[in-house]
Formats: sequence, C-alpha cells, structure tokens
Amino acid sequence: MAKINGVAHISLTVSDIELSKPFYRKLFELLEMKIVLDKKDSLYGVGGRTGIVIKQCPKENKDNKFNQLNPGLHHLCFRTLNREDVDQIYNFAKEIGANIIHTPREDGFAPGYYSVLFEDPDGIRLEANHIPGKGILAPGLNEIGERKTSWDSLLR
Repeated sequence: MAKINGVAHISLTVSDIELSKPFYRKLFELLEMKIVLDKKDSLYGVGGRTGIVIKQCPKENKDNKFNQLNPGLHHLCFRTLNREDVDQIYNFAKEIGANIIHTPREDGFAPGYYSVLFEDPDGIRLEANHIPGKGILAPGLNEIGERKTSWDSLLR
C-alpha cells in the first residue's frame, strides 16, 4: 500500500494575478509561509508542510468566475493548531476586506470543529479550522462525529 504524507501543493488559477498577489502575499505571511517563487504570472508559498501556488489564467478565460459548485475545487481548508489561530485568520480576512462567508463558529462536522470561511479576490473559498484531539478519527466516533453503532465496526 502507498502512504501519503500530506498534500505537497495546491495550485489555484486566478483571473487577475495583480489583484490576487497582494492578498496571497499577506495570507502567506500570516501563515508563516515562505515565498519560494514570485514571477509575473505566478506566486508560490510554502509552509506548514503545504505549498500553494497561484497562477494567472489564460486571457480567454479571464471573464470566467469561480463557482464552488462546478466540478473541481470546492474550497481549500487550512488546519490550525488552536482556536486562537482561527480567530487570528478571521481578523486578518476582515482587515484586508475579504468577503467573509461565516465568522468563527463551531459546526457539527466533528466534535469541537471550529472554523472561519472567507473568499479570495476571485471568490475562491478559503477556510481555517481547528479540531481538538483526533476529531473524526477518535475511537468510538464515525465519519460524521457521531457515536458508532454496532454495525459501524463491521465496515472498517
């Protein structure tokens, strides 16, 4: 069996690199990501065992807008070490004028799931979350964070 060791990088295509670069430079700085490539048509940041590259779309696609319900990327979520980091990312998003989809809150995706959701200049949704402990991988919980029923153990 092959084992993965996280996500090496994620590549996002943007409609206006000049509009997106300042947003992502500030985000990378906040997330302590080092910019390893900064070219006219792209920007690449690496940190926290994650790489994010943004690149300019071709001219003929510039007027197409991101829609999270189209096939492809739905949203990108950063895992944080604590709830305070989620709050700090929310304050950052607010300060730079990002469209906030929801402020920091607990959701029922996993026990203690705490997140903020906002958009980049193209409307690409970015989330930051914190889940205490092992989250949905904790013993006795199923994939949606509910206590396992007896038949759940048969499906492992």
